Formats: sequence, C-alpha cells, structure tokens
Amino acid sequence: MERTDTVDVRAMAQRARQAAQPLAMADSSRKNNALQTTANLLLAQMPQLQQENERDLQAAQQNGLSPAMIDRLRLNDSRIAAMAEGLRQVAALEDPVGEITHLKIRPNGMRVGQMRVPLGVIGVIYESRPNVTADAAALCIKSGNAVILRGGSEAYYSNRAIASYLIAGLQAAGLPVDAVQYIDTTDRNAVGELLRCDPWVDVIIPRGGKDLIARIVAESHIPVIKHLDGICHTYVDCDADLEMALALTLNGKMQRVGVCNATETLLVHQAVAAEFLPRVCQQLSAAGCELRVCPQTRALAQGPWPLLDARPEDWDTEYLDAILSIRVVASLTEAMAHIEAHSSRHTEVIVTRNHASAMRFLREVDSAAVMVNASSRFSDGFEFGLGAEMGISTDKLHVRGPVGLEGLTTQKYIVLGDGQLRQ
Repeated sequence: MERTDTVDVRAMAQRARQAAQPLAMADSSRKNNALQTTANLLLAQMPQLQQENERDLQAAQQNGLSPAMIDRLRLNDSRIAAMAEGLRQVAALEDPVGEITHLKIRPNGMRVGQMRVPLGVIGVIYESRPNVTADAAALCIKSGNAVILRGGSEAYYSNRAIASYLIAGLQAAGLPVDAVQYIDTTDRNAVGELLRCDPWVDVIIPRGGKDLIARIVAESHIPVIKHLDGICHTYVDCDADLEMALALTLNGKMQRVGVCNATETLLVHQAVAAEFLPRVCQQLSAAGCELRVCPQTRALAQGPWPLLDARPEDWDTEYLDAILSIRVVASLTEAMAHIEAHSSRHTEVIVTRNHASAMRFLREVDSAAVMVNASSRFSDGFEFGLGAEMGISTDKLHVRGPVGLEGLTTQKYIVLGDGQLRQ
C-alpha cells in the first residue's frame, strides 16, 4: 500500500509551532481532559478502529509481512483497551511543566532557580505498532509539547484513526487541535521534509529499526533523541551469588528476546566460571537459547548442549533473538574493558556481593543504565517509575536512558528579585 497524497509538511510544522505556546501554557486539568476524552473515544469507536486496522492487516498479508509483524499490527479488543488505559495512566502522572527546582538565595537576596518547560514541537517517526501513535502523542500532550506524527505505512489506516481521536480529545478540552498532527501520506519524501523543518521543530524522536534510525540521524537538521543498538551485558563477578546470577542471566536473556534491553553478552569471572558456566549453559540451552562462546567457555562448559564458537563480530551484535555470546574474563577490570569496547551504551549489569566492586562498576561503566544485582530487562520507563516512556536514549544530550515526561521538557533559569542592582 502506498499513499502519495501531497502533504505540506512545512505548513504542518508552522501550525505546530503556533499551537505549541498555548499548549505549553495549558493547565494540567485541560491536558488530562484531552487524554481522558481520547481514551473514551478509543473504546466507544472500537468497531470503527478495528475496521481501519483490518485494512492494514489485509495489506500486510498481501505484501507478505511475517506473522510476527502482522501480530504486532493487530488491534484486538484487549489491545485497544490497553491503549485507552495507557492514556489514563499518563493523565494520572504528575505534570512536570512549571516545576521550580534548585531555588537558592544569593548574597544580595535574589532567589535563582530553574523552571521546567516543554521542548516545543516534537516530530515522532515510528514503525509498525499503532499503539505508538497514542502513547507518543499522550506523552507530548501531557508534557506540553506539540507533536507531528509520522507512522509506518504498514499501520497507515490504524494510525490515522487513532490520531483523529487524539485531535478530537484536544478539541473537546479547548486545546489547539494543531498540537497533534498526523502526516497523512506514506511517501518517504515526507520524512525527509520533516527532518528539514528545523525553524519550527525542536527535536525528532525515532522509534523503529536500526535502518530507520540511522537514516534519520544521517539526514536530520534537527536534534535527534535515539538509540541505535541495545548491546547489553551481564557480568558475573567472582563474588557473585551464583543462584542469583543464574536467575538474572535467564531473565535478562530469555524473558523477552526481541527487545533492546535483553542481555546479549554474558561475561563470567574466571574464578567462578568452572562452577557457573555448565549450569547456565544447560539452563539457557534447555530454554532454546543458542550459545556462542569463547575458547575458555567451551573448555569449561562441555556438555550435551551445543556450543558454537563466537566470532569477533558476535561481541558487537544485537541479536534480538534467542542467542547469547559468552566470554570468560580474568577480572572486573577486564569485564569493564570489554564493555567499553563493545557496548552500545544502553544497559549493563554486574552480579556481585562485593560492595566495592559494585560501586566501581556503577562509577566507571559509561552506559545509560548501570545495574547491580538486577535483570537488564528492568531498563524501561515503566519499571523505573516514570509511568510511561517515549523510548530509550543512549545519547548524553539532552536526555539519557528511558525518556518519560521529564525527558520531554527542558529547564530555564528564573530569578526572583526585589530591585537588586548589579554593582
């Protein structure tokens, strides 16, 4: 399916800029009302939404999309209900806009602090799952940002319908309808046009595969919040509780394999490798995981389970599958050196009972999330207590890690004076 209707993306961006200021000034109750109304519309219009979704599903089958991809596209009753509940959860979150922090009194009596404000206009470019339309727009509305949505062609009709409910929610709450706009075409040129709207769009957030994100990073004239890979490591230290290490490794790798926070490489200290590796390899293999191992691991983990030799490129691969690379290291220092050389700066885990080692790992490992004795699968906005997330950022500017409401705002300095003059 290809819709190449002419869409003036630059005009959309200009309208979004005009809508951004009144939305930024809106109080929490009006923003929450818009989200609650949209949630109600999703449920009330469920049959109509499923009709639009069926058009996408039929096109996906005709285009030979995989069963897994088709399943991601499908909007059944429970998924639509979950989408509506997600909107209500965002409405229930504390509004970060207007929060004043770090207020300090200067010697001359002036009070200097920071106030949290929206970023402005956000362009969200995403693939596949239509629920992203509701999730992304909800976070933008609640954080006071206008948003321009450009979904994947495979979910065109579903995305367009959901966007219409969001716009109706804004209208019902008395908020500017141009604060949510959907690029109503599948023409790839529309993406390039959006990426050149830097006079009006403040940030681009891509959600999708590596190829999409790489293209956006290469072409965008606008700052991008993104991550390319999720090459996450779990390191089992010489002072690890090995029962805990088994459970964390199995959960980090196999609880859900096709996600960015799944463990892709297991590092094991040589002092515990002989005891730990046969047990973990047996359990991983029984769970259906393919094991790609270093020579030391092969020597120590022989058994009735298959072991494949790790290739150099394995240490730099995000599998997104039931595949794990395993390496034995001589020390914590060597484990951190491996992570430094091969990590995508997403999430790293140490399993240890040694407080000094744990604190060193936390200080020295340079990733968006660094964990002690916890599964890498917890690297997620909801699990971190953010309520919801736009995605994960492995950048250092302007936000790092799960991007929630606060990550969609910035800060400005405020000064509260009483006639002070600079001498």
